[in-house]
Order: sequence, then C-alpha cells, then structure tokens
Amino acid sequence: MKTFIKVTEIWIPNKDRIRLEFGSGVYGELTDFKAASEQHQFAYNEGLPGRAWAAGHPIVLTQFDHSYFKRTAAAKKAGLTCGIAIPVFSGDFLMAVVVFLCGGDAEHAGAIEVWRNNCAAQNTLSVMEGYYGSRHSFETVSRQINIPKGHGLPGLVWATGMPILMEDMGKTDDIIRASDAQQAGITTGLGIPVSDHSRQTFIMTFLSAKAAPIAKRIQIWTLNTEGNQLICHQGFSKTSNDLAEIFETIPVNKGEGALGRVWLTGMPVISGNHESAYNPELDNLSSMLAIPVIEHGRLKAIVTFLF
Repeated sequence: MKTFIKVTEIWIPNKDRIRLEFGSGVYGELTDFKAASEQHQFAYNEGLPGRAWAAGHPIVLTQFDHSYFKRTAAAKKAGLTCGIAIPVFSGDFLMAVVVFLCGGDAEHAGAIEVWRNNCAAQNTLSVMEGYYGSRHSFETVSRQINIPKGHGLPGLVWATGMPILMEDMGKTDDIIRASDAQQAGITTGLGIPVSDHSRQTFIMTFLSAKAAPIAKRIQIWTLNTEGNQLICHQGFSKTSNDLAEIFETIPVNKGEGALGRVWLTGMPVISGNHESAYNPELDNLSSMLAIPVIEHGRLKAIVTFLF
C-alpha cells in the first residue's frame, strides 16, 4: 500500500539543548536519504526543524529549491517534494520536532494544512500554510474560506481541543468543504491541535484518499475517566488488521511500551520490530510514530501513525 507520507523523522535537542540532532526516522526504501539525514544537526532557526522550533508552530514547506531546506539534493533524488515540521512543546520548552516528508506523485490525492485563528475574527480559522499536490481546485477553495469554531474538521478540533479522525469526509453533509473534498477524491481527515497558546491557535489537518492513505493505520489514544490509563478512542485503516484491532481494546499503563513511554516523557516516539519496546499492533507494519498532544504541560491524547 502506498501512503501519502514517505518519510517521518524525530529531531530532538542535544545535551546542551542548543541544537537539534537526529532521534529516529522511518524511511522505507529511501536508504540514501536516511544516510544523508542521520549526520545532520540543526541550530535554532536553521533548516526545516530549526525553523519550526523558532516559529513555535507547524511549518509547511511546499518546495525545497531556493529555500532554507538543508537536504535539497538528497530529497530531490529520493523523489520528495514537500516538508512539514511540527514542534512539540511542553510549556515554553521544546521536547522534539516531528518532520513529515511527502512525494509529489500526481496519483496521490491529499493535503496537509496548518490552520490559524484570524486576528480580525478570533472565532474563525483560515489556512496559514498548506500542501495540496495536484488538487489545485481544492487548494483554491481551502485558502479562500474561513471556518468558524466548532465547524468543519479544523473548527471541531479547535472547539474540543482534541485530535479528531474523520472518515468519508465527502459524504458528511455538515462538514464544510465536503463536496469539494469529494470532487478532489479526499475521503479521510485527521485534525491535531498543536498549540495551546491563549491567544493563538494552530491546527494541523492531514487529508488523504483511499488509494493513498495518510498512513496504513491511524489511532487516537486518550486518558480514561480516572486518568490512569490510555485507551484507544479511534482507529482507522484501509484494510483490517486483526492484531491491531485486538490491541486497541487493551488499556496502556504509563511507562509501558511505546505509548506508555510517550505518556511518561512527553516525547514523540518511533518504534518498530527492531526495538525491545515492540508492540503487537505493529504486526505486518514496519513502524509506528506516536505524537503527544500536550496542554498546559499535561498529556491530553496521543496520535499514532502506523506505516
């Protein structure tokens, strides 16, 4: 199965916390790009990870040529055309930067957007940055509209403060851009809040088609009523995976496995069958990225991408 996301990386502060160094990554068959990336470090405001650190919010870079991207030659050789960096903060302190790199294959319908609340109209969101591939009509519509709080995928994420996974977007009458998504072949949407700043809101949305999903499986984990275990709130994949579905019925304790480690440390994690913390939901899947959603220094949810 082809996925919309081609490469996933985690960049973490070094011991002095003044530069970002390579933490882990998922590269599939792009071994040359992996080798080129592992040796890099980024200062504050340098390269895509450093820019996201300095900006304090997600960044979408739609082209690498003549930009601040530091691995352009290797990325072009690997067929990569777009980069997204999401900083993970706990209060004022950076925990890590998660980077997604995508290809420009015309058959892959999808989009990655950063929504921000408007200064003039505080109760609406508009697209700050976005990558839409060949879906130009959908891009035009998306960049022109304002979405009220509580409406559409970005507005619902803003209103709840929680990640939301939405299936069959084009068939949902009450969702803004539903007909436009249907025409663009977009079926699945994932929205993630990435900033809890009191005056500025940033929402990430990942939109994809059935032929090229965001990832092979997506899960949203939240705390139970007592706040002492993680439970799977939502899970979605194009094809069924029995072990994954069984795993989603099992609560996770703090510090146990990859998910429990994210809860314990507040750090995003990439895990795979080469690690001692291997989880059974990874059967027939090569790796899992787990990103914490943190508000006021406390964990609210964990979003996982299984590749």
